[in-house]
Amino acid sequence: MSQIKKTRELYHAVTLNFKSLKSTTSRNLQKATSTIISNMKRSSSPSLDITYHQSTAMIKSQSIPESPHRAKKRRLLETYTSESPFLNFPHPTPSEAVAVFNILSKAHPQYASTRMIPKLTSNSAATCGNVPNVIDSLIGTILSQNTSGKNSSRAKSSLDVAFGRNNFAAIASSPREAVVEAIRHGGLANKKAATIENLLKSVEERHGEFSLQHLAETGKDGKQLSDEDIMKELTSYDGVGPKTASCVLMFCLGRDSFAVDTHIFRLSKVLDWVPSSADRILTQAHLDKMLPAELKYGLHVLMIQHGRTCKGCKKVGSSTPCILKDFVKKNRPSSKLSEEPVVLVSHLPDPITKLMRDPPHSDTGRQDRKSRRK
Repeated sequence: MSQIKKTRELYHAVTLNFKSLKSTTSRNLQKATSTIISNMKRSSSPSLDITYHQSTAMIKSQSIPESPHRAKKRRLLETYTSESPFLNFPHPTPSEAVAVFNILSKAHPQYASTRMIPKLTSNSAATCGNVPNVIDSLIGTILSQNTSGKNSSRAKSSLDVAFGRNNFAAIASSPREAVVEAIRHGGLANKKAATIENLLKSVEERHGEFSLQHLAETGKDGKQLSDEDIMKELTSYDGVGPKTASCVLMFCLGRDSFAVDTHIFRLSKVLDWVPSSADRILTQAHLDKMLPAELKYGLHVLMIQHGRTCKGCKKVGSSTPCILKDFVKKNRPSSKLSEEPVVLVSHLPDPITKLMRDPPHSDTGRQDRKSRRK
């Protein structure tokens, strides 16, 4: 009789669970309940709790629909993994990319284009995620969104002081208000705290620990995960978009990826490297396919630095001179660009150190909006 009683209790518990899931049909409920009861008949009484929790987890994973935002990211990545979203748009050509790289290298010689090895002691928010720990890189990049480098750096330092460096378990288990208070210096603290805590909990649920280091490791077969597989993993977490994932690929994992922030997006339009209708996500998908791999890191650093400092291309219709606008005028519509060699300036100062106060990938959207209102 006790086994029958437990069966009835479990049935009602599962029924209540399904009622909270709006997308679940009565047919699914009947099927899942029948499966659970069938399992119980084959199981001994002590294993009842295990059967219940395993079945409940299975029900939740199959019934909760994908969030619209996550579904959009997944579709974009799946669609444009092997091809550009603008198949008939020929720019940028390799020669155009080389020419722009050389122009910007001469204009901003203090920013070297050699890739720096991630450092354990680096502040991940101040160095574009240039740290060896993947989750630390993700958190630093999230904190740098829509704020200055100085503010995001202070927020990351405060987070480390409050919970300990890379003590992800402490962050995930703390009250949301404590995380908000720790990162308040960085702006949008409520939103970013929720993103960080949800990210950590999702990682722990999926992998059984607070770690994503498998993305950086070499497998037993001697191979590493592909860029596409890493992008799929990173962007599967809510709050992690293509730009954030690309920054982790580039600065933490040393891959040839091309992240597009506000400045690069604007300059891509100035250079006619994307159609006028392109948004930032499609711009990144296009440029990541079109740009030569060896130029992606350097162009990322140089284009953001130029976008932050050049008054001639900060505002649409500005009459202030801009070297990139001059380049476009001279080379369009003939597009007879010289095949200049790639100039890699290896002897110049560390670009990461130069950008400590205001990393190049941080979006200064508020400044752009102010300029548009004027």
